[in-house]
Amino acid sequence: MSDKWLLFCPVLPATPSSPRVTVWRRMRSAGAISLDNGLWLLPNTELAANLIQELKVYVREQGGTCKTFRTNAFDPETEAAIYTQGRKDRAEEYKEFKEQCTDFLNELEKEQRLGNYSFAEYEENEEDLHKLEIWYGKIQQRDFLGGNPAEEAATWLQQCREALQKFAAEVFAREQHDLSDHDNSMTQA
Repeated sequence: MSDKWLLFCPVLPATPSSPRVTVWRRMRSAGAISLDNGLWLLPNTELAANLIQELKVYVREQGGTCKTFRTNAFDPETEAAIYTQGRKDRAEEYKEFKEQCTDFLNELEKEQRLGNYSFAEYEENEEDLHKLEIWYGKIQQRDFLGGNPAEEAATWLQQCREALQKFAAEVFAREQHDLSDHDNSMTQA
């Protein structure tokens, strides 16, 4: 049986706290599962191994030490707990992502109700959608378990894309209408 997990065990001085925060942020960003007392678990992948190598150098530069292991869970209960924690971490992120998608759709709905089909409004919403897509990509990268929340998030993002396409079509249709009205008034003058 090949080793399924990488266990990262950094020990940093108590002060300053910024190196510990940096390690915490980098590990969370990678989707690592936080175990007791600053221990971190990642799936045994090349990407995770590279991150751990980088962090080992960083920890040592900060006056700390670290140990790393390739490992497996000792028993099914431990493995289940790892998966439960990983799914819980990602579910929280996907929940926040869904809330942001809801806000995006509500904003588009509001602009449509107000008849605000300006190109500037389209660009602003296009930028917001781009941010959602980047965020979704980051969550996907650290979601090594997948599952229903990931599928729901993909559906929400697709709804946002479709809503923006519909909004864009209306913006461009009105723009074309305004141009043709302008052209007609110029030829009549």
